Amino acid sequence: MRAAFTWTIPEQFNIAHGCCDSWAEAEPDRIAILDLSDGRRTWTYGALKDASDRLAGVLSRAGVGRGDRVALLLPQQAEVMVAHFAAMKLGAISLPLFGLFGPEALEYRLRDSAARAVVSDATGLAKLSGLDLPELSLRLDVATWDLSGAPLGAAVQTLAEDPAMMIYTSGTTGTPKGVLHAHRFLYGHLPCVETALEGFPHPGDVAWTPADWAWIGGLMDLAMPALWFGVPLVAKRFGKFDARTAWDLMAAEGVSTSFLPPTALKLLRREPAPKDLQLRAVLSGGEALGAGLLAWGRDSLRVDINEIYGQTECNLVMAACAGTQTVIPGTLGRAVPGVEVAVLDAEGAPVADGQVGEICTKGSAATFLRYWNKPDQTAAKWQNGWLRTGDLARLDGPEMTYVSRDDDIITSAGYRIGPTEIETCLLAHPSVVNCAVVGLPDATRGEAVTAFVVTDSPEESLAQTLIDWVRERLSPHMAPRAVRFIDALPMTATGKVLRRALRDA
Repeated sequence: MRAAFTWTIPEQFNIAHGCCDSWAEAEPDRIAILDLSDGRRTWTYGALKDASDRLAGVLSRAGVGRGDRVALLLPQQAEVMVAHFAAMKLGAISLPLFGLFGPEALEYRLRDSAARAVVSDATGLAKLSGLDLPELSLRLDVATWDLSGAPLGAAVQTLAEDPAMMIYTSGTTGTPKGVLHAHRFLYGHLPCVETALEGFPHPGDVAWTPADWAWIGGLMDLAMPALWFGVPLVAKRFGKFDARTAWDLMAAEGVSTSFLPPTALKLLRREPAPKDLQLRAVLSGGEALGAGLLAWGRDSLRVDINEIYGQTECNLVMAACAGTQTVIPGTLGRAVPGVEVAVLDAEGAPVADGQVGEICTKGSAATFLRYWNKPDQTAAKWQNGWLRTGDLARLDGPEMTYVSRDDDIITSAGYRIGPTEIETCLLAHPSVVNCAVVGLPDATRGEAVTAFVVTDSPEESLAQTLIDWVRERLSPHMAPRAVRFIDALPMTATGKVLRRALRDA
């Protein structure tokens, strides 16, 4: 299948048509979104098309047009999709932003992108008050927007290669960069979603993710593909993720397919799963899961958690799918159909088995167009046709084992140590709720392996117990020199650990 796969992407394509209008024309009463963010609202594809057409009319009359950036500052709710599709029907570029962002983070992204309009709520708009945003000429509150005016007459015709969406990187490795994607990048996600959700869609599927739709994981690993395939999508805003509420939601709504990020899985593991859970397929990505979480998924969820790999610049290029592969816990699985993945050294040559190199990829329709206003950094991302991810992996025959981000590598006493394997080992200990491993300056070793651990039982003796746990299971040189107990790990809005913040602190 992989060898025979070829991308079949039409020259003209618009995400709004594929995920909304085409269904509205064929089955206008088909359920698109079950919005539980404020009461219970059922959105059909016909209603989604009408609202996005009318919002497109509002934006157009305000001067928003092809190539303009339209920011979306909203929690998970149907209006997020209305705004995405309205912008895309104008040939504009949608710009999802996290509601968790503070004023400084929002100002940076809105100024850097020169956004013309923002669609938000009262909470989001209050954060923008007083910020210096000279290009932002239209601010719409979804609670008071007026969609009674004339809808857009006809959507702008776009090419599959035209810009559609810009998503900022999480900033774990420096200043956030605006990653510009074309309309075709929806197609690029479909092979992985279809395989990692075990033949998605199945008749009767219902989809939900706790991941914010401002993150490429929540938006493109599940939400948009669900709308593309005509699968009812549950929308439920969470302030702070609550495992019991999430379990009850999945059981009550008959959720069968879900993208559950690692942080959510770790919290769900602390609460018993409902007996009437109807999950049939789960995918997860963003951080390595480890054998312990995978085993818990099989025992408690009664499904295999399929790990996926990608990044904002080129999402969903690898998957470990239990239904179609022999999955080795801790490995990244295989390249999805239509994508090539290799582990290369600094010169671009393949590394030998057992060696660590950089994960590189090419061929995916989900590959980004460029970084916004950063041509040098865009050029540096490529080498001989390969997109360099900045992620390190070890090659073991056909399997790849994730090691770390390139700048997360710990150099200690001459050893180069990746934190992921140590974190996976620590998470297998029953007292560890969450953890992160970094290298801290050490006069003798250069850097000392240091573990920051979240636990419900921070007894003084536990630190030595965990050090011995790693020493016995991995290697003495990988064992932490120190264990520090903290209440919570610093994380980005996408749920990725900010190891830089731990090092700086």
